[in-house]
Amino acid sequence: MASNLKNLTRQPLIRSSHIKPNGLKSYVSAMRRYNFTPTVDGPYTYVKHVESQGQQALFKKTGSRVGGKTRVTGHVLAKKDPSTGQTGTVPATDVESGSEYLCPVEIGTPAQTLKLDFDTGSADLWVFSTELPSAQQTSAHTVFDPSKSSTWNESSGSTWQISYGDGSSASGDVGTDTVNLGGISIENQSVELAKTLSSEFASGEGDGLLGLAFGSINTVQPTAAATPVENMISQKDIPASAELFTAWLGDSTETSFYTFGFIDQDSLGGATPSYVDVDSSQGFWMFDSTSASVNGKTIDRSSNTAIADTGTTLALVGDDVCEAFYGAIKGAKQDSQQQGWVYPSSVSTADLPAVEFAVGSTLFKVNPEDVAFQDLGNGFIYGGIQSRGSQDFDIFGDVFLRSVYAVFDLNDGKPRFGAVQRAPSSGSSS
Repeated sequence: MASNLKNLTRQPLIRSSHIKPNGLKSYVSAMRRYNFTPTVDGPYTYVKHVESQGQQALFKKTGSRVGGKTRVTGHVLAKKDPSTGQTGTVPATDVESGSEYLCPVEIGTPAQTLKLDFDTGSADLWVFSTELPSAQQTSAHTVFDPSKSSTWNESSGSTWQISYGDGSSASGDVGTDTVNLGGISIENQSVELAKTLSSEFASGEGDGLLGLAFGSINTVQPTAAATPVENMISQKDIPASAELFTAWLGDSTETSFYTFGFIDQDSLGGATPSYVDVDSSQGFWMFDSTSASVNGKTIDRSSNTAIADTGTTLALVGDDVCEAFYGAIKGAKQDSQQQGWVYPSSVSTADLPAVEFAVGSTLFKVNPEDVAFQDLGNGFIYGGIQSRGSQDFDIFGDVFLRSVYAVFDLNDGKPRFGAVQRAPSSGSSS
């Protein structure tokens, strides 16, 4: 098999011009994604639900699958009617379905280029395909046509399905093809063709998703598929000494990128990443984060863990940290309409309290431009740091990850997560 080692390059990301910061929609997306119950009052909640699962489904909180005719008692995301207090279905328009960062990926021979969402919180590579109903094959999306690829091979009998706590789902068939990203040509990579997409998925800007979590939560049945990074390693497309990928997520003033198989030394600025061991048992990039700091005052968070998730926009942390942080901002409060913490827009980013989160034993500051997530237009700002609700681990999404250069290192089967602090950018991400 030909080596790709000479072709390793930075994979630039496209920053969506259509995605405007919307704190509540981003928060609802996180609730939907991780099935957590909010502890801040607002219009969205989870209600008890009993359903029959006819197909395989992935529940992201646990990474577990249920299937067949098993009846599942669980919770379904619902929206409360403020006038009656009754709950109903969450409209697709209430959920932020688009990704802020998309990456051009070539699939097939000759190559078909699709814009995919790179997601370290999931492990499926699925794409819009010609198997979708014609109404969902619109000019808004590039649709992969396997019949036009000479290297496509159908994986007979294999299927996939992703389901979330609000009932939204995507499912379809599976095959293998050549996938090229970051200068690396991955042969026989499983590609999941969307045959059905609920409106929450169909309304997004991208053409699919490329999961960068661990393969244990891949949803292909009857046998889980290897992820692109796992195949890069097994096919020796990246050096044995650098079984890793990195993420630099920037604002509109700078280039965002991923690398595979190498760390971009220019981005380190002479610094060395601080590493922490990763617990991959739930399929996520999970690590210890046992302290935080607000204006230099340490918050002890014994036994706390966090995950690095490029598929989540906000930084979601424990209520104790939210209360400490927003308690240091005069006029900050919980807003029941926004179901989150807000603070007066008269407070400049320069006057925000310094807030840091631990990655292992090292604290990293969240840049204030990213804390100022959305100007609500009513004299208040929606904060980029919000409550994780009933979730038992923090979720470090883009609001945190834009403050660091992140290294996701498989490390010969002993994964670790590394970070280097970045200086505040010259522009504003809000």
